[in-house]
Amino acid sequence: MSLRTDYAGLSGAQRRVIWASYLGWTLDAFDFFLLVFMLKAISSSFDVKVSEVSAALFLTLAARPLGALVFGWLGDRFGRRPVLMAVILAFSLFSALSGFARNLGELLFIRALFGFAMGGEWGLGASLAMESIPARMRGPVSGLLQSGYPSGFLLASLAYFLLFDALGWRMMFLLGLVPALLVLFIRMRVEESPIFLAHQHESKIIPLVAIAQHWQLALYLIVLMTAFTLFSHGTQDLYPTFLQKQHGFTTQMTGAVTVFMNIGAISGASLFGSLSERLGRRRAIMCAALLAVPVLPVWAFSHSVVALALGAFAMQFAVQGAWGMVPAYLNELSPPAIRATFPGLVYQLGNLLSSACGPFQAGLAEQRGDDYAFALALVAGIAIAVLVIWTAFGPERNQEFE
Repeated sequence: MSLRTDYAGLSGAQRRVIWASYLGWTLDAFDFFLLVFMLKAISSSFDVKVSEVSAALFLTLAARPLGALVFGWLGDRFGRRPVLMAVILAFSLFSALSGFARNLGELLFIRALFGFAMGGEWGLGASLAMESIPARMRGPVSGLLQSGYPSGFLLASLAYFLLFDALGWRMMFLLGLVPALLVLFIRMRVEESPIFLAHQHESKIIPLVAIAQHWQLALYLIVLMTAFTLFSHGTQDLYPTFLQKQHGFTTQMTGAVTVFMNIGAISGASLFGSLSERLGRRRAIMCAALLAVPVLPVWAFSHSVVALALGAFAMQFAVQGAWGMVPAYLNELSPPAIRATFPGLVYQLGNLLSSACGPFQAGLAEQRGDDYAFALALVAGIAIAVLVIWTAFGPERNQEFE
């Protein structure tokens, strides 16, 4: 059965759930990636180093596990849909408030609050979608949902390309209010998870107790997601800064390369998400990650605009190709009673363990005379090796949800 036919067989309610979950992650990523384009401009405005501003990336990632735990617990108790709406409103507000920061300290505090809200979105959106569709569609929908992350990066790239020179970094953050409009769509058109509705009157399990009961699985997935997040953030977050500082790219050149890069990412996530129905989740993850190995030298050490753009496209095709299985894989392995909490929490704990990646790369690059290529390549190489080896020893489960 073709992918197109499979989607055509979904009900209108199922399609709306998929689009709401995809757009939630897209707009969440859009708000996150607005910052990465403006690290250099903010550092100049506050008269500090780029590595000091990049601490905002660290705080955003470090705060996400707490958000995943709090909002995931609320989602398991009160429903995925209402809590998802609250999360989207919260991260939109904190994104906009970033533009009003009077100094670096205030910006770091606001971005930590943004990270707390952002931490709740992925787990809620993924569980809502995965629980609302047939098992045969989890691979393709997983790839679509995960492509929301580079889709958000793509939108941020376009916004930077078109608007930054005219608006400046403070006004750019006001674009973060746009995701709040999605809440209206969810409120009017999206239905609650049928799995949650079927079990909503059952006694609730305390999430931390349930996680402790499955500690071996949780530990495996936390290490896995640490490798995954190093793979993504280590190849994405400082790439615009790399283009600006090491190659002297203008706003338009940086925006154009990152747009092309994210087209590759969206393509990779969509393709490998679908392929995982045939290859299996783990095998698809390893195949995609290994594609990054021959690409790495071109991606990090090229000098021409064309070569850097092609390297960026291919690298993110591999990165998000591997990530395309994550929503389905984590939800399939999750204990059913805490499916809004567990996938998001292990994901965000991986983010916490890798959250110093941005400051580490920026500091290492500055120590080597702004050699961002070396810093990016080092982290990417380590992440690929750990991800492939660790995935090879993991479990896999693909069955109907209860």
